[in-house]
Amino acid sequence: MKKALETIEALADQSSLIVAAHRGYKSAYPENTLLAFQKALELGVDMLEFDLRLSKDNVLMVLHDETLDRTTNGTGPIGDYSLTELKQLDAGGWFNQVFEGLKIPTFEELCQLLQPYSEVLLNVEIKKSENAQEAVDKTIALLQQYGYLSRCVFTCFDADILAYLHDKHQVRTQGFLGDVMSNFVPGDTGTYSKMWAAGISMSLLTPEVVASFQDMGILAWCYCPDDEQQAAYALECGVTLMTCNDPVPALRMRPTIIA
Repeated sequence: MKKALETIEALADQSSLIVAAHRGYKSAYPENTLLAFQKALELGVDMLEFDLRLSKDNVLMVLHDETLDRTTNGTGPIGDYSLTELKQLDAGGWFNQVFEGLKIPTFEELCQLLQPYSEVLLNVEIKKSENAQEAVDKTIALLQQYGYLSRCVFTCFDADILAYLHDKHQVRTQGFLGDVMSNFVPGDTGTYSKMWAAGISMSLLTPEVVASFQDMGILAWCYCPDDEQQAAYALECGVTLMTCNDPVPALRMRPTIIA
């Protein structure tokens, strides 16, 4: 079993394909639930990607959307609800009736789930919000408490928050193409200078885009290649990490050594 630090170094030396589960095993289970993360871990993924937002009472919750409407039986912004109120909601039935009763996890619950999986990396996305800096600080503190910080890469589509992560906390960051980020700063000392890796959507992925990031010393990753054809194309483009809704096709290619 690989140790986490060795796996982080493998990301940087680009010698092997790393597979991340996007919001857990999202194609088969309700996203960002403990069940989706557990099933992804059982598949043998190298990394979990997940999203964090704060509740009304400042508890870190694992949820992608600003509002509850799409992935729970609640309505309105998550920031309007306390932890107690959020835990009364169903976060599984929207996906399939058999998953009714699943709950929105707290970040601490996810950290507890991860305790037996010391080799698994974490792609921690802080969602853009008015209290995103507070969410960053709370996230860093909890990761330090659990001893997970060295296993993490931090993501945000807001370049201001990415810069805050980089400048204040000196952590590894994953950004995106400038055109898809808010508050992007061009230039030699701008947003790209604060990025350790770049996530490239399949719709924008080309060998040229990958090469442009590699020329800047930025790791080129992609999301979401979810079938064998897409995974093969991503590999041909030169990416070294794939974040997948369905990790199975990419996992079949994981032994592949990057040329």
